[in-house]
Amino acid sequence: MFPDAPRLVLFFAAAAALLLTPGPAVLYIVARSGEQGRRAGLLSALGIGLGTLVHVAAAALGLSALLVSSAVAFSTVKYVGALYLIFLGVRRLLAKAGPEEALPSRPRASMRRIFAEGVLVNVLNPKTALFFLAFLPQFVDPARPMTPQIASLGLLFAALGVVSDSGWALAAGSAAGWLRRSPRIARRQRYVTGGIYIGLGLVAAFSPARKS
Repeated sequence: MFPDAPRLVLFFAAAAALLLTPGPAVLYIVARSGEQGRRAGLLSALGIGLGTLVHVAAAALGLSALLVSSAVAFSTVKYVGALYLIFLGVRRLLAKAGPEEALPSRPRASMRRIFAEGVLVNVLNPKTALFFLAFLPQFVDPARPMTPQIASLGLLFAALGVVSDSGWALAAGSAAGWLRRSPRIARRQRYVTGGIYIGLGLVAAFSPARKS
């Protein structure tokens, strides 16, 4: 069940403005796509999208309100997510270096693991829960049942997000293919990717806590 047409138009405009602004999820997808190609980036985008659906379900069922109301729960999810991102970055930095990094036969993360990591990165971001709790109700018609509207708008936002993120993945994957022609750049790519992951984790860990 969607709200009336004027509210839906405003929702599309607001969602488009937000999705066209690169955020941590986009940086994560770009890093993955640059490291392992467009397929990895697209799977990361799908994983982020599935993680978004988890937050949408939580918002529709009122679980996000519980997370926001509990400082302990919020901080726990926040720091677990930050540590996970830092772990990904450190693991990438410690990966074996050498000229073979530019070869197609180099062992890489499986597509299943890449997808699962995308899901975890988004699910373990409490700011996403806060976003949906604050954003979606702005476009709900109070004269209609709220839960179906929040769920519908959340699903729509997740779908738009996958389309937008896939565009970033394709662009980054294409650029990475061009950059890989330089073995020197290919050898340094792991430092860029690892640095992005660690940077995202530090930003998440030291971002301001929610207001009481």
